[in-house]
Amino acid sequence: MQMDQDLLSLQEMRDAVKKAKEAQKLYEGFSQEAVDRIVLAAANAAFAKKDELGKMAVEETSMGVPEHKAIKNEVASMGVYESIRQMKTVGVIRENKNEKIMEIASPFGVIAGIVPTTNPTSSAIFKSLIALKTRNAIVFSPHPSAAKCTVEAARICLEAAVNAGAPDGIIGWITKPTMDTTQELMQHGDVNLILATGGGALVRTAYSSGKPAYGVGPGNVPCYIEKTADIQKAVKRIADSKTFDNGTICATEQALVVDRNIREMVIREFKKHGAYFLNDEEKRKLEIVVSPSPGKLNPKIVGRHALVIAKMAQIDVPEDTRILIAEETKVGKDVPLSIEKLAPVFPFYTVDGEKQAASICDQLLSIGGRGHTLAIHSTDEMVIRRFSLQMPVSRILVNTPSSIGAVGGTTGLKPSLTLGCGSFGGNITSDNISAEHLINIKRIAYGTKEIEVPLPQTTVQPESSSLTSDQIQSVVEKVLAGVGRGTSVDQQTITQMVSKVLAQI
Repeated sequence: MQMDQDLLSLQEMRDAVKKAKEAQKLYEGFSQEAVDRIVLAAANAAFAKKDELGKMAVEETSMGVPEHKAIKNEVASMGVYESIRQMKTVGVIRENKNEKIMEIASPFGVIAGIVPTTNPTSSAIFKSLIALKTRNAIVFSPHPSAAKCTVEAARICLEAAVNAGAPDGIIGWITKPTMDTTQELMQHGDVNLILATGGGALVRTAYSSGKPAYGVGPGNVPCYIEKTADIQKAVKRIADSKTFDNGTICATEQALVVDRNIREMVIREFKKHGAYFLNDEEKRKLEIVVSPSPGKLNPKIVGRHALVIAKMAQIDVPEDTRILIAEETKVGKDVPLSIEKLAPVFPFYTVDGEKQAASICDQLLSIGGRGHTLAIHSTDEMVIRRFSLQMPVSRILVNTPSSIGAVGGTTGLKPSLTLGCGSFGGNITSDNISAEHLINIKRIAYGTKEIEVPLPQTTVQPESSSLTSDQIQSVVEKVLAGVGRGTSVDQQTITQMVSKVLAQI
């Protein structure tokens, strides 16, 4: 029964979190040397299985290219390892002797790792390594359609880590995930942080869980080919990037924005790299396949080869076709080719200069990619700088493949499979997420200067008279007795005078 399966999934998750919490308490006491040995062992093990895991991911999800998945696994294992190898994550990690401040690293505890179907094995490897480096435990909830390969990647990392001395359970997972189980994991009382990579709804759930969370937004990446670009190099980089793993990286270029005076040269160059330009009728057929309803992407095209998508749209294209391109002038959620596609499909916008290009790029970002990434190919440094200042994105990739460059493959950016979108995209950070985001930092601050605190100037208020009415009456009678006979005296007036005098004493 389905209910039984749901209950089994929930119980598996709870057991994994319990085991992870116990393992993390032990792991928290490990030295930097021991932690680094464990991280290296896990990275080496994942790297050794990069090809096998790449094949598993494609076989299970039917998305992407095995050889390209292997490259992602390589970046997620040894690329990430090299980027965090020298990082201190145990004890005193920094000390400023001049300012007399010491910083001490402290782990979060148990992390919920949410893994997407587009990059399942590389995400699991990457998140395992940065969790191990920071003395955290992690429990994975894979996408249901990528559960086997995700769990296998996590298992490889766990086995290597345990053989290197890590406590068993430091990496855990759910073998048969459901949406309910994923939500329960994120809300579990023993989970201290959520590291969510996935669709917008899932990320919103992570943010609404009441736990600290790193989530990422969609990446509807505009790619501006400016009139001074080296067209041959630019087009080759874009074609290679767009077809890398059939477009499954969220930082992949999603729309071409091209200056009019280089338009024909760009088109010719794309055709040399296997691009097929659709006519109006073919474009209408493709639009229906890409987005059957306004603003909704057809998941069946994600990570599929251009030939497969063309066949789905009943369009005849040459056998060497790598990319499908159609002319476009509009932007909107009801314009199918202008939304994020995660497939080798491009809309082609022709613009009259930088100002119009900036407007189109901003519109594209506003329908689903704000805060993520923009690509620009230009040799004019002033144009590059102006665009960088204007665009509401966290990464501007210049003269490089956007998909691979954003994750740190062809740039100096931090190698990462989770790319923050900052406040532009509703995220807490605009960074490429890495180990430094998974530690609390305690600061010891010594006094460096003295300060004189002035004493407050106060007026001491006298205590009010505590005499009772009987005592006041006694005083009045004595006053009256001392007054000579024949003198007219008002007793009420004397009483008021006595009370007033006593109040002032």
